Parts: sequence; C-alpha cells; structure tokens
Amino acid sequence: MAFETIIVETEDHVTTIRMNRPDVMNALSIELLGELSRALDQASADDKVRCIILTGSEKAFAAGADIKEMSNKTFVQALTEDLYTAESEAILRCRKPIIAAVAGYALGGGCELAMTCDFIIAADTAKFGQPEINLGIVAGIGGTQRLTRFVGKSKSMDMHLTGRFMDAAEAERSGLVSRVVPAKKLMEEATSAARRISEKSMLTSMVVKEAVDRSYETTLREGILFERRMFHALFASRDQAEGMAAFLEKREPRFRDK
Repeated sequence: MAFETIIVETEDHVTTIRMNRPDVMNALSIELLGELSRALDQASADDKVRCIILTGSEKAFAAGADIKEMSNKTFVQALTEDLYTAESEAILRCRKPIIAAVAGYALGGGCELAMTCDFIIAADTAKFGQPEINLGIVAGIGGTQRLTRFVGKSKSMDMHLTGRFMDAAEAERSGLVSRVVPAKKLMEEATSAARRISEKSMLTSMVVKEAVDRSYETTLREGILFERRMFHALFASRDQAEGMAAFLEKREPRFRDK
C-alpha cells in the first residue's frame, strides 16, 4: 500500500511508522491521520507483525494538528464531520503493542497521539505540550483526559491553561514517558524494546494491554477481578505451559501464540 504522508517499514516482526510531512513539522492532517489509521489496520492484520513503533523526525514527532486545514471550519462542520474521531481511534483499535518514539516537538495533537500509544520513549530533545489555548480552543483528541491521568490535575491544568511546554526530563519525572534516551539512540532503543516485546507471547501481550488499559476505565476492585480472570484464562494456553517449562528447564521459551 502506497502512502503519501507516512513511511512504513517492517523488519524482524516490528513495523515502524514514520510520519513524513517535514515542511510542516508533521502537522496532523486528515490525510496523515487517515493513512496512519490504514497502516495500523494493516499491521494489526499481519500475523508477522508483533509490535509497532510510531515516530516522526528529529525535529518533531508532530507539532500539532494542521491548523490551516481546520481554521475555517464552523461548529456545525466540526460536529457533523465528528472531526478527528474516526482517525484518532485507530490506535485504540490496535491490540498489538505500540511504542511512541518521540524526538523534538510533540505538541497539541502530536502529544495526544503519543499518549494514545502504549508507552513513550523520549529523546532528550523531546518537548511535550497542549498549547491549544493559544488558538482559542481546547484539546480535542483526549489531551485533557489522558494528560491528567498521566501527570495529575495540577500539572495538567498548568500545561493546558498556560500552554507551556514540558521537556523530556520533566516528562519522565511526571510519568508521561517511560524513559529518556540520547536523541541519537532513540530509534535504537525503541527498536530494541519492540524486538524484546516481539519475543513474548502475542496472546499475553494483548492481555497485558487490555488489563493495564482497564485500570483507567474501572474501579480498582473490578480491575483486579478482570486481571485475575485473565491470569486464570492464560493457563488454557500452550504459551503458558511452554513459558513455565522453559523457566524450569533453564532455557529460552519458544512461544507459538497458542
């Protein structure tokens, strides 16, 4: 499948999707989000793909939504088109692990896009922000909700109300990103993590995603019950038997996703 605004490469069970609109710092146009959605669906359907990396350029993961594209839209148009809903939900449909590898600016929609991934590895050059207030609007792809869950109310309010940026070190301290690495090693680190995930049972990876995501959607008691039932259910898989046998036999497991 040919794409105009993204570059897609698959190697060693890892699909890397690179946003590619360098002239506008990877601004999230409807075309780009649509192509991203199709690429994710394609990777999801490919049995050879076991992990996905979403990234941008050295200067920008994505510096926000395409303002030029949406500046003249009316409320009625935004509402009736359900602006960004279908495109932004593509990542949420994907059951395979997705790593956001972020260098440079991840602002507005770019920050929101990174937060929809399963975890973020940030270059030491990364800057995160939700500066929509400077445009007279509010975040529209989950920024007020996800950022608050990740970093807490006070810091989220600070960023949304002032429009200030958060550097990589603060993002790590605040729990927004999982780790910070030198910019030159960003893709090396992200690829290493993706390959490590790819060695695991895909069945178990999907269960981990569902269980962790459930923690944001339900009470602690219900979440623990869901986790325990999924823990029990995995004892019906061959991968559980193989994983435990390999541990006892002091060898590497050979998972078959069964």
